[in-house]
Amino acid sequence: MSTPIDTYWRLRLTEVAESLRANNFAVSLVDSCEEAGRVFLDDLLPASGASSVSFGGSMTLVKCGVPEALRQRADLQLLDTFDKNLSAAEMYERRRQSLLVDMFLTGTNAVTMDGKLINLDMIGNRVGAINFGPRNVVLFVGRNKVVDTVEDGMRRIKEYASPVNAIRLDKKTPCKKTAQCMDCKSPDRICNVWTITEKCFPSGRVHVILINEDAGY
Repeated sequence: MSTPIDTYWRLRLTEVAESLRANNFAVSLVDSCEEAGRVFLDDLLPASGASSVSFGGSMTLVKCGVPEALRQRADLQLLDTFDKNLSAAEMYERRRQSLLVDMFLTGTNAVTMDGKLINLDMIGNRVGAINFGPRNVVLFVGRNKVVDTVEDGMRRIKEYASPVNAIRLDKKTPCKKTAQCMDCKSPDRICNVWTITEKCFPSGRVHVILINEDAGY
């Protein structure tokens, strides 16, 4: 049964979905991460005809169970950029190669009510793939990523998402100790490349799955 909070967010997410579609993104609106994973694996992936797939860092994607499901698929060429058997150099090269796969999966750091995507990346492979390269992109986006404006999104990322991710990744950055951005010069700094995606080109290349559940950071 839906709670008042779920109903509230369904209304908000419906508005976000309309804005994203007006900006040429394809959109699915689902009630849970479990449903998001099912929609992707049963509908979006087969419909795309993709034979090669890769993904960027996203705790939402992990919560939806997609990376592990893809690792079990013998019919797909998976460029797993988080394979712990890879050396640092091999991992970097695989991330370069992932820019040319048929389908790339990840999340977004924030999405605005008027349908813009805001992201901040360490290496740039994730934001690079969102905006150019792979023929198809699918983004898994929890309701907690919704913000009113681009400025709100950037503030959310710098004040919350980036410090939390630095802590999660055990980075040697000041924010790991202070829980706030210090605009550091650390070699481990994860805040290097900003992108704001106002519209999708070509139309429908990026499919956003909006999830009526908190997911990711």
